[in-house]
Amino acid sequence: MNPSPRWSPWLLAPACALLPGLALAQDGLNAANTSWILTSTALVLFMTLPGLSLFYAGLVRTRNVLSVLMQCFSIAVVISILWLLLGYSIAFGPSESAWWGGLGKAFFRGVGVDSLAGDIPETVFAAFQMTFAIITPALIVGAFVERIRFGSMLVFSLLWALLVYFPVANWVWGGGWLGAMGLIDFAGGTVVHLTAGVAAVILALELGKRQGFLTASVVPHNLTMSFTGAAMLWVGWFGFNAGSALAADGAAGMALFVTHTSAAAGALTWMALDRIKFGKASGLGAITGMVAGLATITPAAGSVGPMGGLLLGLMGGVICYFATIYMKQRLKIDDSLDVFPVHGVGGITGTLLAAVLVSGGLGIFSGTGMPADMTMGSQLMVQVTGVVAIGLYTGVLTWVIVKGVAATMGLRVDADEEQMGLDITGHDEKGYSM
Repeated sequence: MNPSPRWSPWLLAPACALLPGLALAQDGLNAANTSWILTSTALVLFMTLPGLSLFYAGLVRTRNVLSVLMQCFSIAVVISILWLLLGYSIAFGPSESAWWGGLGKAFFRGVGVDSLAGDIPETVFAAFQMTFAIITPALIVGAFVERIRFGSMLVFSLLWALLVYFPVANWVWGGGWLGAMGLIDFAGGTVVHLTAGVAAVILALELGKRQGFLTASVVPHNLTMSFTGAAMLWVGWFGFNAGSALAADGAAGMALFVTHTSAAAGALTWMALDRIKFGKASGLGAITGMVAGLATITPAAGSVGPMGGLLLGLMGGVICYFATIYMKQRLKIDDSLDVFPVHGVGGITGTLLAAVLVSGGLGIFSGTGMPADMTMGSQLMVQVTGVVAIGLYTGVLTWVIVKGVAATMGLRVDADEEQMGLDITGHDEKGYSM
């Protein structure tokens, strides 16, 4: 996605000529690109509110539906404010450090109506990036539903964004060391999906299993709601991936196409595997496979062609399917809504395979072409370095944050509160009135 204004080659391209009668603040502003990124910003926020919110809320039990909606909504609220105060500067500030952007743009210092990021307004660029900062901690919600304290969840999300997401975004997209190495991560395979997935595992282990996990029937209370949210995620993901071209051009068009194809392939794969294993294709499997396909294509959406997108969706569907079964049935980790096996594993798969499928010499599977001075082997080493470094950093920092919050505020609700449900105990409200 998201090369910063300092590193992106397409942000430095000459702007298109403007119509003489068009009143614009800057001669270098490209109206078409600006319009597309404004639209993409709305689409990515649509992924969280309402897409992810409804997707997750339908998968929990009736007594917890409102708590999940509140968690996603509240994360959007607090991360938006944090992004304004510090997040944008840490991720995309003017610092020449390879590790963070500094505080030069804290409180949006120097960001006005006349400032540009390439050929779009900097405010639009910052708003687009903010939506990624919102959805990443919101994805983690799926790991701790039905058993976390609301206040602790908010404090964790704020600290996690500040110490994990913002610096990692700088490493990859803001001019940091991984971007300088040439890591291919077009729209968030490492920055979004890997970080969220690793954090999900840490939280799931710290919180422990829900009551009744693998011993009682814990089924989604409203798959219609989850289907609705999943459909919104599918549509909103076009802003996530195609918007990451930061221009209304052929790269955006290709990213949109391969995103759609990969989602379809992931859904089809999951349905087929369910049919083989259980004798019937499940609705829950279809929408989960769709998300797996989307997570897998995300890092590679700017590097692969149509058949590469199809292959990534198929492989993401298979790998994430068996990763989900392994985590629950063999490891018995209650990552409740499968954040790591779908988003984490999908993001890793797409990030690593991007090194192969970017090649221009693979026939119908050819991508956009290997970067200059890179071979498939050297690019794969860069991808592995990115996955390992971001995975380890996220794991260690998440563990420190979780332990700190647990020691000072407590993390898990008590057994009686969990039995009553978080809607009543956490918010004194109900998602449904009977």
